[in-house]
Amino acid sequence: MLENLFKLKENGTSTRVETVAGLTTFMTMVYILAVNPSILSASGMDRGAVFTATAIASAVACFAMALLSNKPFALSAGLGLNAYFAYTICGSMGYDWPVALTAVLVEGIIFIVLSVTNVREAIFNAIPRPLKTAVSCGIGLFIAFIGCQNAHLIVDSSTLVSLYSFKGALANGTFFTEGITVVLALIGVAITAFLLIKGVTGYMLFGILATWLLGIICQLVGLYVPNPEMGFYSVIPSAIVSAPASMAPTMFKFDFGFITSHFGDFIVMMFAFLFVDIFDTLGTVIGCASKAQMLDENGNLPGIKGVLLADAIGTTLGACLGTSTVTTFVESSSGISEGGRTGMTSCVTGLLFLAALFLSPLFLTVPSFATAPALIVVGFLMMQQIKDIDWSDLIDAIPCFVTITMMGLAYSISDGIAFGIITYVVLHLATKKTKGISPLMYILAVLFVLKYFLI
Repeated sequence: MLENLFKLKENGTSTRVETVAGLTTFMTMVYILAVNPSILSASGMDRGAVFTATAIASAVACFAMALLSNKPFALSAGLGLNAYFAYTICGSMGYDWPVALTAVLVEGIIFIVLSVTNVREAIFNAIPRPLKTAVSCGIGLFIAFIGCQNAHLIVDSSTLVSLYSFKGALANGTFFTEGITVVLALIGVAITAFLLIKGVTGYMLFGILATWLLGIICQLVGLYVPNPEMGFYSVIPSAIVSAPASMAPTMFKFDFGFITSHFGDFIVMMFAFLFVDIFDTLGTVIGCASKAQMLDENGNLPGIKGVLLADAIGTTLGACLGTSTVTTFVESSSGISEGGRTGMTSCVTGLLFLAALFLSPLFLTVPSFATAPALIVVGFLMMQQIKDIDWSDLIDAIPCFVTITMMGLAYSISDGIAFGIITYVVLHLATKKTKGISPLMYILAVLFVLKYFLI
């Protein structure tokens, strides 16, 4: 049955490979079940209800991805978008969270229309092949940076970012809380890299589990001392099973009256959700599909309509249940690196999201320092595609460089794409080499410029 449903042999994979890939993807993105309720609760939303809504919306979106596209992409509530929801709309702008939830719902409905009418697919296809390769490499840099941050190897400083100071940790007495987790993450990178070099199947998952196990040992012998005030919690599960919280406090809690009374403000916040989501999703899909070698000779992804429709369905359902924008996760690349090539990977991830409803004490105990090595290694794997860019062709190479660097330095997939497209169009116009450029590229470049100056 699985063979007929997912065409495993046709895609050069197997049930075992897809299962391991789905589990690996889940392990690298399970943090969202802890982070999303924490962020959205700052807006006044019920933390338990958000946890349940996030898990169910993620699971259904993963199932939709599998059934509509048969692609190994996993979805959940997007970081950045949830921060905009809680800290901008409900924080600095002062609106109640039902207003923000209404904006997410409208965004999701618009996305469904854009996906069905091929608008989002047209945008994907309009991006030139070199820029698509650059997007994949940029995501590699971006996800490795996230991994370094999660490991606390890279920290905030007067120079914006800097390397973690072990000497400082020993001096101020924080080594056995924060410092030891950095050491464990570095050991985890070494373990994962060694398993990769040896060609061990499931190396990413084994690296996560090995690092977590080392953390448990360190806590048991006193080398790691949990400190919740600093954000470092016990890595030993206190329980295994718990009942999921009710979604009643957040389900269908919309404020449609705000649309008519504050139409201008509503359009601005909804468009911000729309813009970031569409290009974050496109960037993630380009990067992951390129890594999995799913793009055709023209750089397009067969069946992308199903991918984008699943993403739109996830956002709409998530809003109805009571969570922020659901989007395709860049951590999908970890499962792809394990060999995931079909929707079975997404299904396994979705099933684990459902299991997390009842096994939350176990899954939420997986520390970020254990999943960080996987993200760093995935970043390395995705950066390998940089060799496919013709660096001697400056008119293409410069926009590719801008895309890669801006994605990491601006900490945004969508901003990396935006600057890459603007640079690409400007350079080709300036050199009068516009043959073959899609008219949609010019439209996108203008819209991006307007976005930065007017919105």
